[in-house]
Amino acid sequence: QVQLQESGGGSVQAGGSLSVSCAVTGFSANNYYCVGWFRQAPGKEREGVAAIHSGTHAISYADSIKDRFIISRDGRFTVAQDDAKISVTLQMNDLKPEDNGMYYCALRPETWMRDCSLSTPEYHSWGQGTQVTVSS
Repeated sequence: QVQLQESGGGSVQAGGSLSVSCAVTGFSANNYYCVGWFRQAPGKEREGVAAIHSGTHAISYADSIKDRFIISRDGRFTVAQDDAKISVTLQMNDLKPEDNGMYYCALRPETWMRDCSLSTPEYHSWGQGTQVTVSS
């Protein structure tokens, strides 16, 4: 069973930096996946921020954070291919008050040729979220 656990986040002043990490376990390394970061501000819909493909390493970014945020992955596979573990980190620089919100990581199966979507309904496995607060 796929499990995602976020860590990091916290509070920072505008212009500062934070990172959030997502530990993903319980998926098969024989398949391809997209792991994405999403955020939700109070009273707003959840939106996609960035996502990375497990096979091609292709990255998708939302226009609102492009050139400020960087997504990366650190893959460590156990001996058993059906118990793979990876960590996906979102480095957030030059943070703005509009970046406030709960940040979630999510996973969806993907094909080799398709880039990762940032559409929230396409992801079905989610973590619990971690808070990012940016003060002006």
